[in-house]
Amino acid sequence: MTPRMRAMLLDRPGTPLRMVDLPVPQPGPGTLLIEVEACGVCRTDLHLIDGELPHPVLPIIPGHEIVGRVAASGAEVTGFVPGQRVGVPWLGWTCGTCRFCASGRENLCDAARFTGYQIHGGYAEYTVADARYCFPLPADDNAAGAAASLAPLLCAGLIGYRALRLAGEAQRVGIYGFGAAAHIVAQVLKFEGSEFHAFTRPGDVASQEFARSLGAAWAGGADRNPPCLLDAALIFAPAGPLVPAALRHLDKGGCVVCAGIHMSDIPSFPYNILWGERSIRSVANLTRRDGLEFLELAPRVPIRSEVVRFPLAQANEALAQLRRGDFQGAAVLTMKG
Repeated sequence: MTPRMRAMLLDRPGTPLRMVDLPVPQPGPGTLLIEVEACGVCRTDLHLIDGELPHPVLPIIPGHEIVGRVAASGAEVTGFVPGQRVGVPWLGWTCGTCRFCASGRENLCDAARFTGYQIHGGYAEYTVADARYCFPLPADDNAAGAAASLAPLLCAGLIGYRALRLAGEAQRVGIYGFGAAAHIVAQVLKFEGSEFHAFTRPGDVASQEFARSLGAAWAGGADRNPPCLLDAALIFAPAGPLVPAALRHLDKGGCVVCAGIHMSDIPSFPYNILWGERSIRSVANLTRRDGLEFLELAPRVPIRSEVVRFPLAQANEALAQLRRGDFQGAAVLTMKG
């Protein structure tokens, strides 16, 4: 009898995910079959479901913060063993030969494919992933708990880390949108001795208190002024008007880093708030080097992910709560309770 699995499937944007029963996929050359333990629920999943990301492969199993165990290896795979815990991020495949790949900028590959968007993802009991883009993760006897805590590192953590590195040697950093990515990068900033200031939706006292509990020097609404000028601003909220707002709080030479894959339009702004060698840049995906560096750093901090766990069947509820901002930290789907 062919093994079967449960999965949550997106048939078309604007519709809820649907629980389906599918054959367990088989690994092809260069890929791993992974038994999923946990998968983070990311705001990018909302952009996919809302139809804000172009050209998805449909129907698709979402999810790109995957933690699981190697169940089988395809031909030509080396370096992994059955039962090993691995993580799968958003960037799921690149050509390996274009000028971007050849220069260590594989995150910009024009032919890239992405987990849970063009490649079936982790809202399922099993998934298949390119072994090149699977990261070894630490094992733990408390498998379910450890997997859930590790899952947000595979996107929220990685994107936050890349955004921070693109910001340069900033000592005073503003964080706009204090969700999953922000609560991880805040811990890195504290570990490295940098000061961070948290900007939330006006009136979101709970998120401001959460930021202070992680060491924020200041926390307030995005409509307020911080107590000092900033060296960098990391924007995780998908709101374009935050860009000129952040520019107004930057010191000369400072940088605004837009860390989301989707953002509403940035309104026009006067040149004088950009002048003084201030800059704006975006984060596009990640590289394997980012992943290896960050996953080596995480246990030294050590990073503690604040997670709210949901069973796989409650994926739609997890997404709804993420949209409403009902929790602090990150939502994670777990396959076994």
